[in-house]
Amino acid sequence: MRIALFATCLGDTLFPEAVKSTAVLLARLGHDVVFPPQQTCCGQMHVNTGYQREPVPLVRNFAEQFGDPSIEAVVMPSGSCAGSVRHQHEIVADRYGDAALRAGVAGVKTKTYELSEFLVDVLDATDVGAYFPHRVTYHPTCHSLRMLRVGEKPLRLLRAVEGIDLVELPEADACCGFGGTFAVKNAGTSSAMLRDKMDHIAGTGAEVCTAGDSSCLMHIGGGLSRIKSGTRTLHLAQILASTRTAPYALTEAAR
Repeated sequence: MRIALFATCLGDTLFPEAVKSTAVLLARLGHDVVFPPQQTCCGQMHVNTGYQREPVPLVRNFAEQFGDPSIEAVVMPSGSCAGSVRHQHEIVADRYGDAALRAGVAGVKTKTYELSEFLVDVLDATDVGAYFPHRVTYHPTCHSLRMLRVGEKPLRLLRAVEGIDLVELPEADACCGFGGTFAVKNAGTSSAMLRDKMDHIAGTGAEVCTAGDSSCLMHIGGGLSRIKSGTRTLHLAQILASTRTAPYALTEAAR
């Protein structure tokens, strides 16, 4: 398949390894991965904060950049951004767009996927040849769990990873407290939610907490580093991209 990779804002600016790992993984599975160079923010943060008219140019650019008929799928290492494209873009286009924008959004949303759902639902793949001999726990992010409803798909992928010791995270479906600007506007509540999440992660004894969204991992990882827990965060794509011949060097990763 010809797959277009959407980097996301956080991937582009703070977590490029998650984006690179997504490309490496899809290419390893035999697909043609392309990167539209004019891609920008999907507009999620504007809509989430109540500004629905402002992201019209961003939504239009997304539809134009990824609307090429030769692109069979748009894949991103983010459940929140995939949820935005599949749900919020239509709302923005219907309220503030024109006919061309509505048509462009409708055409792109049907081929847009978060990484785990693309691997399982489209490629029918759970064993992607990954190798990661470490104790791992998985945090299901809110948008992937509640908006995209990816369910067990990330866990099915993780269970097939060679060498992994996958441990269940207690109260896994509880929000980590990030929520974008929620963490800024409601810092006390966000911090309390984060503390609960960190306590549950600590109880697993995991070396790594993984998830499908860099934003949640940034929030959780920041908290874990401040308390010097010894557990680090790593995007799902980086675990799936790790192989016996090219393993992820966890012992060398920055804490």
